[in-house]
Amino acid sequence: MSEAHTIPTVPLRGGVEIPQLGFGVFQVPPQDTADVATRALLAGYRHIDTAAGYRNEAGVGQAIHAAGLQRDEVFITTKLHNDHHLQAEDALKHSLGQLELEHVDLYLIHWPVPAH
Repeated sequence: MSEAHTIPTVPLRGGVEIPQLGFGVFQVPPQDTADVATRALLAGYRHIDTAAGYRNEAGVGQAIHAAGLQRDEVFITTKLHNDHHLQAEDALKHSLGQLELEHVDLYLIHWPVPAH
């Protein structure tokens, strides 16, 4: 995978396209995330999947900067932590701060907790 344009995308609502192939950082230790995610971006990945619960969003943000990519060149997914369903807006702001981004491309409920 040497060029991002070779990765097919799937259209989402609102004219957004998500790369079909993404790099997930689940279980990547926070201290290793920046290096690992930078390597993925340099290898051609253009979708990084993280979550507040992984505690490594900051490393993903650092990787985007380290790879020298513009914000519109990478698709970022992160997820709302289970304990923050009632504070989703504040949780998103915290994630954006960790990622050092003004927006994410996809924000998911990590694990629906109907009891809350």
